[in-house]
Amino acid sequence: MARVPAAATALHRVGKAPRAFVRHYRSRRTHPVIELVHQPHPYTRALGLIAVVLFGAWLGLLIVGNVRAPVGPMDTTMTLRPSVTGGTKINVSPLGALELRSHIAPLRLDVDVDQLDPVRSQALVDHPERLSGLQDEVARDVGHGTLDLAVRSCVAVVSGATALGLAVYRRPRRALAAGGLALALLAASAATAFATWNPKSVLEPKFSGLLSSAPSVVGNARSIVSEFDVYQKELARLVTNVTKLYDATSTLPAYEPDPSTIRVLHVSDIHLNPASWKIIASLVKQYEIDVIVDSGDTMDHGTAAENGFLDPAADLGAPYVWVRGNHDSRITQSYLERMKNVHVLDDGRAVSVAGLRFAGIGDPQFTPDRSERDGEAPSEELAGARLASALRDQEAAGTPVDVAIAHNPDAARQTDGDVPLVLAGHLHHPEMEVMKYGTRLRIEGSTGGSGLRALEQQYPDPIETSILYLDRDTRRLQAWDEIKLGGLGLTTAEVSRHLPEENQPGAPSTPPATPSPTP
Repeated sequence: MARVPAAATALHRVGKAPRAFVRHYRSRRTHPVIELVHQPHPYTRALGLIAVVLFGAWLGLLIVGNVRAPVGPMDTTMTLRPSVTGGTKINVSPLGALELRSHIAPLRLDVDVDQLDPVRSQALVDHPERLSGLQDEVARDVGHGTLDLAVRSCVAVVSGATALGLAVYRRPRRALAAGGLALALLAASAATAFATWNPKSVLEPKFSGLLSSAPSVVGNARSIVSEFDVYQKELARLVTNVTKLYDATSTLPAYEPDPSTIRVLHVSDIHLNPASWKIIASLVKQYEIDVIVDSGDTMDHGTAAENGFLDPAADLGAPYVWVRGNHDSRITQSYLERMKNVHVLDDGRAVSVAGLRFAGIGDPQFTPDRSERDGEAPSEELAGARLASALRDQEAAGTPVDVAIAHNPDAARQTDGDVPLVLAGHLHHPEMEVMKYGTRLRIEGSTGGSGLRALEQQYPDPIETSILYLDRDTRRLQAWDEIKLGGLGLTTAEVSRHLPEENQPGAPSTPPATPSPTP
């Protein structure tokens, strides 16, 4: 028998190669062979195992992790998908999608509405009294489908991770470890989803595609507050309305205005975009808007040559309330003041329109060159202080203002405590906040998609506007819909429903008192 080479023997004896071991075996010729096999670092091994588990689990979900389940009159496919934010997405092809912030976990529930079962849907058409029992039926269907999906997903995740582990490591123990780790991760994800489950997420859905044109799916502001307090009922209502959408085939159902609400369309920062007028007119007609509020920057340079752009404002189908922005000149304001159906507010002037009392002030600075000037904030704050003083005068005279308007949020913030709601723009992105003394500030995005600025950046700004639902009796905000349309060259559409905290189910019937601002 030949001897092992001296160098290899010495290497084996003194251990010159860390993280390596020497393996001896004989070939068919009975010659001894020494093979150095490097052992990976423990951290590398752990990361590799995690990668195998995650990829294998994902493959398992992709291949077999879905369930076909009937939900009411519809056939659906339920699937779990890896996700960063979680939530639920209901795809209603070809109408669009509905997204719900139902939970926070690394798994998202996708529900694809495949088709409307003709037998079950015809039974509902022939016997409409069965709609009253549809809520319980949908709740049972969703429960059975979810349980089946959970079991199937568990099997898919464990099988996928185990199979991939066996293919990569070729060792049963490693493969079983991968499957066990996958099961543990799935259990942790399920526990996180359960702990963060929000059954009221259906109250604030986000619609995309053609569904964004069907506001009747989300209902009116009054019904949202008073009726939608149980998750099963919410889901049943959505299924019922989707059934109606399919039954309509050619047209989406028209929006039925709630007589107890006043609908205000808030637009801002149009910046000479002619497409904005068509969008506004369409929303006025579709949502039965009572009044349009424009918080300024309708123009870009405020020149007399631009005035013709304003002509459609008088024929949009609803009264138009306007305040001057920093891109709107006094020439712009004078032109609008001569137009019918347009109400120009400045210096705290108040006007009653569509059952609401508005007061506003024009932007004190005219900066058509888009530059910022030193001392801008103090000037805006001074204008806001004048508006707040006018609001207090109106209150003392017995004609309190319901909605205040200023272009710059710095000016709008000065009205905190003097009015329930103040509207602004200028920032080209939407915000909503309740300020220290209880006044709610709504900042609108750019309804013109930032105008020509859309050409200055890689991705164009979206066209943004919102519909505010105010109670006709209390004249307080009940809900609002944020509408976002794809910018220049894009065709996407989203509608998101939002509720103030005081209107959430289970909230106190009267909001807590807020301290009055110091004079």
